[in-house]
Amino acid sequence: MDDLFTLPELPSRTELIDGSLVFASPQRMFHSVVVDLLVGGVRRDLPTEFKVTRNMTVVLDSRNGLTPDVSVVQASAITGPDQMSFRAEDVLLAVEVVSPDSESRDRTTKPQKYAAAGIPNFWRVERGGTGDEPVVHVYELDPLTKAYVHMGMQRDRLKVGKPYAIDLDLTAIDEL
Repeated sequence: MDDLFTLPELPSRTELIDGSLVFASPQRMFHSVVVDLLVGGVRRDLPTEFKVTRNMTVVLDSRNGLTPDVSVVQASAITGPDQMSFRAEDVLLAVEVVSPDSESRDRTTKPQKYAAAGIPNFWRVERGGTGDEPVVHVYELDPLTKAYVHMGMQRDRLKVGKPYAIDLDLTAIDEL
């Protein structure tokens, strides 16, 4: 699959979903700032055996290579500076920040595919109803059903114990 993503004319944010190439539209400011907030917050208490990545392809199977906005991966899965993807089994957390053009993929398609591939944790980040603060929907994988269970919707502060203890002030978005 790495060969596919080295095609010279391929846009940088390209995903393979069910064998079809899907091109992402340009990011909005909310998306960019939320990704920065999450990467910084998730890295702050990161155990040494994990690494945080952004916009790295996760190969789920031969027909699906998705690019989460943020991922937590096993540090041992990093092979070097030219690495282009990770295997699903190396990913502990996949995060998608929902954009208007990707709502259906981020809310339905991607979570189903991440769960089927066995990624244990998934966060879906939406824009708050009345303001610009992010709202984080936290999911954990039910290993029996291979489906995500909604563990809660967090505003203002994101506090979780999986994949490790994370405590993140979501209102800090105003400082970025």
